[in-house]
Amino acid sequence: MADDRTLEIARNRDLLTQTGPGTPGGDLLRRYWQPVALSQDLPPGGPPQAVKVMSEDLVLFRDEKGRPGLLGMKCAHRCADLSYGRLEDGGLRCIYHGWLYDVNGKCLEQPAEPNGGAARDKIRQLAYPLKEIGGAIWAYMGSGEAPAFPLYAALTAPDAYRYAIRWPSACNYLQGNEGNIDPVHTSYLHRFDLKSDPSALRNSVGVFQVNTAPKLSVQPTRFGLRIFTERRLPEGDKQILRVTNFVMPNACAIGGYENGLGRGGCTMGWHVPIDDISHYRYEFIFHSKKPLPRKDIHDGAESEWSKELPLRRNPANRYLQDREEQKGATFLGLGRQFTIHDIFATESQGPILDHTKENLATCDVAIARARRMILEGIADMQQGKDPRGIVRTDDDFRDIVVLTEPLPADADVEAFTEQMAKANIYALDPALT
Repeated sequence: MADDRTLEIARNRDLLTQTGPGTPGGDLLRRYWQPVALSQDLPPGGPPQAVKVMSEDLVLFRDEKGRPGLLGMKCAHRCADLSYGRLEDGGLRCIYHGWLYDVNGKCLEQPAEPNGGAARDKIRQLAYPLKEIGGAIWAYMGSGEAPAFPLYAALTAPDAYRYAIRWPSACNYLQGNEGNIDPVHTSYLHRFDLKSDPSALRNSVGVFQVNTAPKLSVQPTRFGLRIFTERRLPEGDKQILRVTNFVMPNACAIGGYENGLGRGGCTMGWHVPIDDISHYRYEFIFHSKKPLPRKDIHDGAESEWSKELPLRRNPANRYLQDREEQKGATFLGLGRQFTIHDIFATESQGPILDHTKENLATCDVAIARARRMILEGIADMQQGKDPRGIVRTDDDFRDIVVLTEPLPADADVEAFTEQMAKANIYALDPALT
């Protein structure tokens, strides 16, 4: 590879993967609403939590009215750690000198000061605006006015229609999300013996094994990319179309546990940096028409899941790979939890994948295009423009269509997908509530 091209790839890699305060990539991610916790992990009356998001040390808490707050970790007075603070009197009180802050960062009290702190109105603790939607707490950490919150069906539907979970992962957020928009790996990494699996997954993943060299194409959209995967069936005149999506700048909409339930569902995922070498993978599993296989989802995750690193399967124990299992039951030998498969693959690339060592192939068309799109988003932001996917009015993004459909081999897949977008396949069946 020519030296100039190698240097360009290395520079772009840094733009794409560095997300701390003041970095171009970090500034881009901060222009979008990002999940920072699941609601269930911040119960009413629970203690404040120390959290790190995009290399910023913060404290997350609920006040006595149940409102979530996200503040800078260090008290504005003498920089003591607010995660040890007390929840009382309408806010979070520092246990060093008693300064009290509300969820907006306003200093309510300076009890050791004359008159309770005559100048307390001049003090503002770093505070980020929050919304609680879809079983998660979302923060806007960017500059300027926050955009409208995107009203994705997977987030706005009532609890009966969705399931949320968060996994930690020891690698950069970018390679974590790139695993979601790589349709070919499903034919290998997630392959298992369908006959021996009683779960709902058996009905949804058999398509991956039909054709291991599918036709791939991408279509730029207002939110990111549509990814078309066309697998020709053995009889020759039919295909299975799978439509997945890259959602700017660190999200996806794909088929997951809900895939076997037919049209009208999706799994949306966000990969949110903790720092540049670790992140959280948020999954929002949704179906608009049929009950989710909650027991399968729960049982599949229960033995593998962990709130924090390390997971049960990790590099120190070689992810507990079972070579006997690998001989027949699964291709990978790491059980049947797809998220664990993905985490293994992306963590094995290293903390931050060196793009100069890659040799991208035709099956990586979505990876290459998504990277360029993120770089375009950085350029737009630096020119004062809203990056792709930012909206300023309410929008349900019903055009983020996820499909697994049998079609004639010669079908116009883009036209069919546009038809499904207009049909609003995510309209809720009220019978589920």
